[in-house]
Amino acid sequence: MQEKKQEMATKNPKKANLLDHHSIKHILDESVSEIVTSRGYVEDFRMSNVRLFMGSIIIVIALVAQFYKKKFPENRDFLIGCIVLYVVFNGLLQLIIYTKEKNAILFTYPPKGSYTSTGLVVSSKLPRFSDDYTLSIASADPKSISAGKPVQFTRSVTQWFTKDGVLVEGLFWKDVEALIDDYAGEPKKNK
Repeated sequence: MQEKKQEMATKNPKKANLLDHHSIKHILDESVSEIVTSRGYVEDFRMSNVRLFMGSIIIVIALVAQFYKKKFPENRDFLIGCIVLYVVFNGLLQLIIYTKEKNAILFTYPPKGSYTSTGLVVSSKLPRFSDDYTLSIASADPKSISAGKPVQFTRSVTQWFTKDGVLVEGLFWKDVEALIDDYAGEPKKNK
């Protein structure tokens, strides 16, 4: 695994615009996803698929309303129905995003051969005008008996980026892997 980290760092360094916090957060979130999946966790796409399905329904409703064969005065009731459906499905989509996803960047299944029956929810925050990046790992099913205690860290992004905006992946990998080990309850390695 150490060879993979070194190979990735020398082959394709990740560079962010240090003046754009969205760029920084995107690079860090992308790296977190790589780290978690490299540890044996398989990404769970069900939530993304539900969002895509709901978005597709919303688009179909809008297209049907736009291209309905009758003109306005005749299709007034049909258009009102389409508008109501559009609002309802958009509301459901926003409710799913607000209640289930929150700041989640990754949902996973449990690793193969693991005694736990729940995957992970990995969330991150990088507030605007702040350099404090917060990474949280929690159970995908917090009510499960095998759910671990949620863990998080908050660190300044300045320790992971050079002045040119290149991510120092070794330092970031070390911090994220320590957080994953902390969640899994594995003892810290002495180096």
